[in-house]
Amino acid sequence: MLLVSENSNFFIENYFGIIKSGVICVPINPALSSFEIKYIIDSLNIKLIFTQNKFSEKIKQLVCEDVEIYSDSSECNLICEPVNSYIEDKDIDIQEDVAVILFTSGSTGNPKGVMLTHYNLIYNTNSIIEYLKLTKRDRVETVLPFYYCYGTSILHTHFRVGGSLVINNKFMFPQTVVEDINKYNCTGFSGVPSTYQILLRMTDIKNTKLPTLRYITQAGGKLPEIFIKQLIDILKGVDIFIMYGQTEATARLSYLPPHLINEKMNSIGRGIKGTDLLVLNNEGTSVKSGEIGEVVAHGGNIMKGYFNDTEETDKVLKQEYLYTGDLAKVDDEGYIYIVSREKNIIKSGGIRISPKEIEDIILQIPQVVECAIIGVEDDILGEAVKAFVVLIENKASIDLKYILDFCKKQLPSYKTPRYIEFLNALPKNSSGKVLTKELK
Repeated sequence: MLLVSENSNFFIENYFGIIKSGVICVPINPALSSFEIKYIIDSLNIKLIFTQNKFSEKIKQLVCEDVEIYSDSSECNLICEPVNSYIEDKDIDIQEDVAVILFTSGSTGNPKGVMLTHYNLIYNTNSIIEYLKLTKRDRVETVLPFYYCYGTSILHTHFRVGGSLVINNKFMFPQTVVEDINKYNCTGFSGVPSTYQILLRMTDIKNTKLPTLRYITQAGGKLPEIFIKQLIDILKGVDIFIMYGQTEATARLSYLPPHLINEKMNSIGRGIKGTDLLVLNNEGTSVKSGEIGEVVAHGGNIMKGYFNDTEETDKVLKQEYLYTGDLAKVDDEGYIYIVSREKNIIKSGGIRISPKEIEDIILQIPQVVECAIIGVEDDILGEAVKAFVVLIENKASIDLKYILDFCKKQLPSYKTPRYIEFLNALPKNSSGKVLTKELK
């Protein structure tokens, strides 16, 4: 069943109702293009759709007459006769039956459906609950969409322990996020790198006391060191969990214990309980300390595969191990440090350059809110470094020369951007991840 909804009671009620019935739930981003939504509906042969009323007209234009559509304005819910007759009674095989299909961007252009079993959800949820020490007293403010694996995991964990959630769909007004933590006595908050960059540079969080906040979590990409240090300085007494995961791993693969955040700065930690997280070289053996290899994972949280796509599944699942496509190195104690995604590495004049290293330098400029680095075609170098920069409003004194001079003082010439472009905002998906493809 397709679920088309923003974060809301409507999403929560139908999401859990569908899963409990034994039918596969397919939550999607309502902002997907009509082409993408139709592709998902057709490829999964969707026959029943739950949608918020605000999206129902868009959905109706994409389906045939034999597809039933129910919205939050329908005089119907999951226990109504038409839906019940579709569901029927079904015994759930926890290990094998798919509970959810979450769509992620595909290398061929079409989105890929990640099939997660009931066991995947239970396994990952219990592990996260354990290391975050979640209880029924916890209340998390969530700005991450529930159709995104990070957002879904927040939903799973807090409902599992009997905790509560505060839904904030107004991140375009980031100060409301800070205010709501205090207004609703939230004990937790979660975000991707851009979430924290915006909160730290575009709100009054630095001057706001947050007495109920017990912990925060960060995943969805590498948060630059300068922002991690600011969070440590501002949120004294708050546990800061730096985490790592993928949709193909249900949500979470690793975390760094908060007490190690200074000692192991920039590390994603080690595998969560019950999950083997390795860094392997091209020969398939574990790298030595300081060497770079690919992050590979094995455990009960690894997906069943991509829906109806054996070829793509076989590329990333090999002998039950998930090959993440992320490059990393390890230290002497086995803690993992992500270098970059293989596909994002810039190859300039025969030298491999990690975009994150350059982004971290430019983000040291206080007037810079966001920065993204890509490689662009160059007749001589093969690829040249280009920077996209977003400034705090009314910072006209920061220009191309200022940024170039700043980089030249801290980077070798081959890593200094050859091109710089200023944007009002970086293009992002609904989860807050920067869309590198659009920049290219």
